[in-house]
Amino acid sequence: MSLNTKAIAKNAYFISKHRGRVTARVRVPGGHLEARHLEIIKEIAERCGNGTVHLTARQAFAIPGIPAEKIPEVRKLLAPYIREAEVGMGVNLPDPEGGFPVPLPPNVLACIGSRDCVFGNIDTAELAQKIERTFYPGSTLLKIGVAGCANDCAKVHMQDVGIIGMVEPLYDPARCIGCEACVKNCRRAASGALRAENYKVARDDLRCLGCGECVLKCPTGAWSRGAKYYRLVIGGRTGRKHPRAARTFLEWAGEEAVIQVIANILAYIEKHRDKTLPKEHLGYIIDRTGYGVFKQEVLAGVNLGPRAKVAKYINFGGYAYDKGVQLT
Repeated sequence: MSLNTKAIAKNAYFISKHRGRVTARVRVPGGHLEARHLEIIKEIAERCGNGTVHLTARQAFAIPGIPAEKIPEVRKLLAPYIREAEVGMGVNLPDPEGGFPVPLPPNVLACIGSRDCVFGNIDTAELAQKIERTFYPGSTLLKIGVAGCANDCAKVHMQDVGIIGMVEPLYDPARCIGCEACVKNCRRAASGALRAENYKVARDDLRCLGCGECVLKCPTGAWSRGAKYYRLVIGGRTGRKHPRAARTFLEWAGEEAVIQVIANILAYIEKHRDKTLPKEHLGYIIDRTGYGVFKQEVLAGVNLGPRAKVAKYINFGGYAYDKGVQLT
């Protein structure tokens, strides 16, 4: 059977190595879905696929083993899910029965966040879905992750753009008994931003990660959670050429500013990416244009707020594969 691979790919199917078969990929916005939606995935896998489902590294479902002639049936089965999980989220998809309308951009990754985790400073799924509404159903391959706290369980430092939830720790000296539990824990598990002074605690704002560990460790409630903020890291990537971890670009920023910056990053990518390639990591584009151009363009028109801090310079580091190195 002859397959129009381009048309199939545009509806978010992958051509399998097994002749005449495809793999359907199903987005899970924000990594969160209703349990009843699993019945739809199960039915597609059993009726149309090979009976298995793969959970991808980007919190999506891959349903393999689908004969190409069954794609219309898969679209029909997927329609209720698309209407509820995508259109219900606020995405403008005029024809849910037609399946996903573009080659799928990666899901915005999200840990479970403050919905269930004691360390979570933000509702990660909610923020991820807000971010997705800025570009989906576009086809820009920008890898984004959202972590609820500085523990970074979502591994956002390996994404093109990562958002880390922060909290302003509020200190009530009247409740402090000088036990230094917060100071010791910050030194061991965080950034050493706290120190004991005259039987009370002082916080170094420049060193503070906004992780909220001090709030969790205080036995008397001297620390409490204040306003929520966000740290934005950029330039992380895996791959063959030059893997590296993302670095901090912006911190102590508000939610609106972060979403505006991401929208500007999408415009920056479209303007500067190498269009001879099917996709290109953000970090390679920054390397080519220079950090100064990136910073100027993505901060244009953004109201950062009084607390926000922007990196003056970023030394990304990372490493390049060198085949001349002798490995033993």
